[in-house]
Amino acid sequence: MTTTTTTQFHELVEVPEPGTFTIDVSHSHVGFVVRHMMVSKVRGRFTSFTGEITIPENPLHSSVELKVDAGSIDTREEARDAHLRSPDFFDVERYPEITFRSTRVEGESPGGFRLVGDLTVHGVTRPVELDVEYNGWTTDPWGGRRAGFSASAEVDREDFGLTWNAALEGGGVLVGKKARLEFEIEAVKQA
Repeated sequence: MTTTTTTQFHELVEVPEPGTFTIDVSHSHVGFVVRHMMVSKVRGRFTSFTGEITIPENPLHSSVELKVDAGSIDTREEARDAHLRSPDFFDVERYPEITFRSTRVEGESPGGFRLVGDLTVHGVTRPVELDVEYNGWTTDPWGGRRAGFSASAEVDREDFGLTWNAALEGGGVLVGKKARLEFEIEAVKQA
């Protein structure tokens, strides 16, 4: 079956064709980076999440919704993951879900834009601005349409009630306040 598509541009920037796209979890990454003991960085990810991207004719009116299972946190260290699931951090018994809902899209540069929205973590909602790069689109071997995006933002974890820490004997703290959120998203257009 041959699919005919037209490349769409908005202010000379190539954009995905209009439609609703579902995040392909097996080809996407939702993760974070946090400073550890003032000298290194720990990377983590969430293995269970769902999301949808809606792109209308005017891509600046697009919307994104992401739901993450907070209990699916994975830092490759089971004891640390258990601590992160506990009331000291994410408290997944009380707050099992992390959500992001976009409120607006702002154009920035060719291939990149800013996605502004509400991030809810640990029962606390704060506005967040994600720097997003549109990586293009393709047709997969089964005729499906796929679009790719990379996004990142820096947040202060304490703004979301994640305040646990421990002082280090030589000065400083065990866990940095700033967390870098990182997203690599491949999304499939729905029929």
